[in-house]
Amino acid sequence: MTLQTPQPPPSALRAVLAALDSETALRQPAAAALRHRAGPLLPAHPLAVHVLDGQRPALATARRTGWRFLIKDGNEVAAAAEVVLGMEGHTFSHFTAGPYLDSTVRALRHAWQLAQSVRGRHQPRLLSIPGHYATALWLHSPDATPAADLLIPLAPAPLGITAHRAYPAADLLAILARAALTKPLVLGMS
Repeated sequence: MTLQTPQPPPSALRAVLAALDSETALRQPAAAALRHRAGPLLPAHPLAVHVLDGQRPALATARRTGWRFLIKDGNEVAAAAEVVLGMEGHTFSHFTAGPYLDSTVRALRHAWQLAQSVRGRHQPRLLSIPGHYATALWLHSPDATPAADLLIPLAPAPLGITAHRAYPAADLLAILARAALTKPLVLGMS
């Protein structure tokens, strides 16, 4: 398999670079590591962010909501920056930190290892499945049928799903479809 790194629109990259130069954006709690940098901050590994909703989600219905860039401080990934598409192009949304950051790096490493042993071309994307509190690295195969797509769930993964394991997309989505959608917890209600 060949991993084909996507090229984000220039407006997405400009939005991230502007956020990295913005004292206001860098005051966000998730940007704490960026305020104590060892070197220049560089956006890397752009991933198109897609959202998949519904009881029986299908990848064909996933909608692109923006781009996420891993922000490197030297050789280390210190945070991620997300941009969304608005009426006038891409705008900075927020920085993220926490377990999904390290998990994304680990999933990308796993994808590069898979690239050595699997045939075909794949584009890494980020897939959010909010009804299941799940996020996965989506290895989309633009040259093949959707059956060739793979999903690598990020940690923490939903109960019954193994994080950092590559699943055929149809298999993982079938497991999620059998699981009950998470309902919001309403305090004081029984």
